[in-house]
Amino acid sequence: MTHVFVAPHPDDAALSCGGLIASLRELGQSVTILTVYSGTGDRDSDLTDYQREALGFGTKALWPATEAFNRSSILADWPNAALVPSWAADDEALEATQADADAAAKRFWQRSSWYRRASIRNESLAGQRVIDDLSTQGPVFTDSVAEAAVGGDLMARRRIEDERFAYFSEAAIVFLDLPDAVFRGYRDDDQLLGQPVPDDLPPTELLRREILRLEPQRVYFPLAVGGHVDHRLCRAVGLEMLGEERGWVMPGPDFSNSVVFYEDFPYTWWEEFRRIEDLGVDVLNALPTGTTLTPQYSDVTDQIEKKITGITIYESQLERLFDGPRDMADAVRSHAKIMGEIGGIDGLAERYWVAERV
Repeated sequence: MTHVFVAPHPDDAALSCGGLIASLRELGQSVTILTVYSGTGDRDSDLTDYQREALGFGTKALWPATEAFNRSSILADWPNAALVPSWAADDEALEATQADADAAAKRFWQRSSWYRRASIRNESLAGQRVIDDLSTQGPVFTDSVAEAAVGGDLMARRRIEDERFAYFSEAAIVFLDLPDAVFRGYRDDDQLLGQPVPDDLPPTELLRREILRLEPQRVYFPLAVGGHVDHRLCRAVGLEMLGEERGWVMPGPDFSNSVVFYEDFPYTWWEEFRRIEDLGVDVLNALPTGTTLTPQYSDVTDQIEKKITGITIYESQLERLFDGPRDMADAVRSHAKIMGEIGGIDGLAERYWVAERV
């Protein structure tokens, strides 16, 4: 079973759905995170102090992600090994890793009459296109992104944090790289947490195309608790897809019972969100006729510490959102306890709202 989580920004999937994601992967189910607003557009030079704070500028240095599977870690032929970081892999280590990768690929394809060789060096094999040359595919932790992050590009740093979370949680990730709201001209709380301006439209076609390509059995959209404009636009896409009728000439997906809305943490914690009616009648009235939202509770008691660890990967956001990792951990546990009590679960929970036909 395939699950797709639509995250308006890097960190939203980890904050709101980290427990469920961990549970799904433990069950062997596929998880893909679609991070929508992970780009800068062309407005990164004229940000106000508020906009910079809203993004969460940080100062901590980057550390390497993995030894062999990131091209930044592979030894260069020039100028010489003395200038290569101590953690970079040498040829002997790479060949050992390549042998393991080949063995794993062979085991995976053992029921076929042939198998694919897994190249850790990002080289073309048998004329096939290198995966990084395909749009929305492959690792993003490349030299250019790493250098941009070290040079002060916050969105590059946040993308790397998102990539690390995907690696940590064993999920796939796709970056759509639309510009964040602050790069689209939203300049203060009233604008950022208000209605989208008339010409700022939901990314319906882009998101729909990626979701259909991934063929999920369930797709999770933000409920937009707190009203952040980027979350509102992603929610609007979910509502629009939910209202699509199934095509019968060439049968397409029926999104009833497949579209799920998640509660945006930490907004749900800050606003003490308890009932779906707290969203306001305008949201509920936007549901297609004959559709209702039914709460489902995911028991994350066994996964709560992994969720907390996953959130700590987003170092650029922790102090801005929680005043540090300890306050974050306390908030995550406390909110999950409240959700468990509301859902009648003897433990900790995350709450989701499943769209159903009535």
